[in-house]
Amino acid sequence: MQNVDIVKVVMVKDGELENERIQIRSADDAAQLIRRYVGGADREHFVCLMLDTKHFVNAIHTVSIGSLDAAIVHPREVFKPAILANSSGIIVAHNHPSGQPAPSDEDIAVTHRLLDAGRILGIQVIDHIIVGDPSFTSLMELGYFPRG
Repeated sequence: MQNVDIVKVVMVKDGELENERIQIRSADDAAQLIRRYVGGADREHFVCLMLDTKHFVNAIHTVSIGSLDAAIVHPREVFKPAILANSSGIIVAHNHPSGQPAPSDEDIAVTHRLLDAGRILGIQVIDHIIVGDPSFTSLMELGYFPRG
């Protein structure tokens, strides 16, 4: 007979980025925070900002670190920490080490998968930000998110 493990799921704090709570009011607010977090990374970092109902950032999580021009992203890895942080919504983001923040076809496809998963889970995907140097792109502002 095989034993059944009894488990407990917890979120572990890995550090701090700011001394005060940050409220995201615009794509620019999110891009500035992401730029501070990712810095001048030479590989793609796909990150998730977890937000409460007033869009204060509860936590930031690095979902994936990829190569120069790609990072593997799966909805389960994006939403796992968001669920643990009791997030009302999330903003996902990644950097383009090339400096050009134009979305690729894969960026758009990932966004649509995350929007679908968020609807099922009841966690709103508020935006997908691509950070370049020195600019950024908001896929929500480009119209890749459904209205309403």
